[in-house]
Amino acid sequence: METKELFEKVYTQFKMHFYREVFSNFEKREATLTTVETFCMEVIYALKRPTVNEFANFLHMSSPNAAYKINNLVKKGYLERIQSEEDKREYYLQVTDKYMNYYNISASYVDAKMDKIRERMSDKEWGDFRHVLEVILEELDEDMK
Repeated sequence: METKELFEKVYTQFKMHFYREVFSNFEKREATLTTVETFCMEVIYALKRPTVNEFANFLHMSSPNAAYKINNLVKKGYLERIQSEEDKREYYLQVTDKYMNYYNISASYVDAKMDKIRERMSDKEWGDFRHVLEVILEELDEDMK
């Protein structure tokens, strides 16, 4: 199998695990996130407390559309708006503990898998793996700017 195919397979396996866990817990949640809301929350979490404008701009979304999505997420308790101390007109988007419990479905799986992977590698292999991840992250970060 080619390296590219291996990477795609790893990425897909992580996504598939997350989707399976989300769907297996559907009935237990009182306010389940829709697929689009899940993606919005992942973006907000990854952007680390973006402003409403930063969120809308990142997704190339109109301000009214972004506001609608944000209002729904606030109502469901996954998101809160934090008013800026410097500019009272500006709000930061902060994920709540309720979202973090939802998010941890995936994060705890990644943590467990990374621990097992680490156990199977020598210190040098682990260092090389870390370096590869840093290179990948640098390349991906270029797209985020």
